[in-house]
Amino acid sequence: MMEYFGIKFTNDQDTLRRQVDKSGICFLHAPLFHPALKNVGPVRKDIGLKTFFNMLGPMVNPANVKKQVVGVFNLELARIYSYLYQKTDINYTILHALDGYDEISLTGATKMIGKRSERLINPEDFGVNKVRAEDLFGGSTVPEMAAIFKRVLDGEGTEAQNNVVCANAAMAIHCVYPELGLETAFKLADESLKSKKALASFNQLIALQ
Repeated sequence: MMEYFGIKFTNDQDTLRRQVDKSGICFLHAPLFHPALKNVGPVRKDIGLKTFFNMLGPMVNPANVKKQVVGVFNLELARIYSYLYQKTDINYTILHALDGYDEISLTGATKMIGKRSERLINPEDFGVNKVRAEDLFGGSTVPEMAAIFKRVLDGEGTEAQNNVVCANAAMAIHCVYPELGLETAFKLADESLKSKKALASFNQLIALQ
């Protein structure tokens, strides 16, 4: 989908640094930084099942980030991640929605594991209502996915779509600024979306290609 919008994947540090400086974001395409991942990509696709490489990606982030939010597809993996991350200096937040999503879906409770604590978080912790899974359908084709993505950034997303986007963004904000409550972090994310700051950042990233 990123390529659909004209994003060109690169591992050139000057280019990536300029993107972060100008737009606030960049995209690190794992196969460009870790050639081994590129070689196993076709095999992973043929297998059609989640493998160890689904777990490995965030742990070999070339940016060497000190604050990181990671979504995982089951609780067992969340525990493994937590065990491994505890041995680092990373301030981490690991997320697993109890109904199977590897992110906050607002369809129910989500397990959140941090460096010093863990808890269940619910939609009301963000000040919003629970949503239905069918309200989060992301499209069947890349153009459909891109259209939904763009509608959300344009401020034309549904309430369910907007709330899920802001809830996940709120977790990133909370990871960086743990003194902020989840509801306050959600309001900051919501303001960024509704004021179209997020759209401006994405458009700037495209313009830098």
